[in-house]
Amino acid sequence: MTGRSAQRPLSIGFVAWRDLDHPQAGGSEVVVDRYLRGLRDRGHRVRLMCGGPVGPRDYPVDELGGTYAQYLRAPLTHASRFRDVDVLVDVQNGIPFFSPLWRRKPSVCLVHHVHTDQWGMTFPAPVAAVGRTLEGRLMPAVYRRRPYVAVSPGTATDLETLGIPGDQITVVTNGVEATHRTAVRAAGPTFLALGRLVPHKRIGLLLDLWERVRPVTGGRLVIAGDGPELAALRARAATVDGVELVGSVSHEEKQRLLSSAWMLVHPAAHEGWGMVVLEAAMMRTPTLAFDVAGVRDTIRNRQTGFLVADEDAFIERWIRMAGEPDLRARLGDAARDWAGTFTWDHSVERLERVLVRAASRTPARSRHGALAVS
Repeated sequence: MTGRSAQRPLSIGFVAWRDLDHPQAGGSEVVVDRYLRGLRDRGHRVRLMCGGPVGPRDYPVDELGGTYAQYLRAPLTHASRFRDVDVLVDVQNGIPFFSPLWRRKPSVCLVHHVHTDQWGMTFPAPVAAVGRTLEGRLMPAVYRRRPYVAVSPGTATDLETLGIPGDQITVVTNGVEATHRTAVRAAGPTFLALGRLVPHKRIGLLLDLWERVRPVTGGRLVIAGDGPELAALRARAATVDGVELVGSVSHEEKQRLLSSAWMLVHPAAHEGWGMVVLEAAMMRTPTLAFDVAGVRDTIRNRQTGFLVADEDAFIERWIRMAGEPDLRARLGDAARDWAGTFTWDHSVERLERVLVRAASRTPARSRHGALAVS
């Protein structure tokens, strides 16, 4: 991380859904942890409150309770331990904590992605309708005078579709660890899918596509990750040739898988930010994905990987990439160069500038202005 900030030190609180030690932790928790550590290293005082379970961190963490109780306990914990922070970062994971209702001092709403379509993929219709109302109607009303941080241009656009003015939104893209390959490329065709096993990642669809690809390419499809769909996918994978569903993996094993795979296959319906795409790119591993929000912000189509419009195109590109090692090498080299432009130092510095501005109560600039990340 960078050295101390040129800005005056702030007291910065974060309220988020989960801690990194939560069994269902994913990319959102990685991002929050990197911001907390980065801001601390720049001289700011930081503190997190979130749902449990939580683990030991090198910054203070206050546990708020379970999945739903945390929304009730957050205002109480804020009143006792966070009231005096200069600015609070309210992390939106479908439903934010609606901090403007219980905090009069500055706050910023950090949004990974808008969940509009995801509600119906994850919950029964009545629950999905409530989620869409809270996110699509109540959130814009409650935060109407507060700044937003979006993790990608796609997320910023989705926020604007909810009626949030563009001049309230600053795009601060996530960084990626500057790592290098930790394993040799697999000798035989090896394709990797990696991430949380949740409906919008569409791993079930990937298995359908694999059954049409494998007769041509041969090889293995390795699926790594954990989540609520693990058991169902494990049962399905047992009936499909060439599939290895390995479940949750360590950081070291993740790096090995990303290094050895011929390509990352990423069938998600949408993302806030394709973090795993850039992690693969760091290993010179190109990605094949659908041309959807969030993912298209992390792939330069035909340069660092391929974005496709439909299932038939996905299959065609998969087979082509498998059969052309020179193409994969060219895409992989460009992907590594592209990923190297996204650093956590840069991301933390930009978020810091948003928080300093919010703490001083100066008007937010447009996401298309100097603070926006293109």
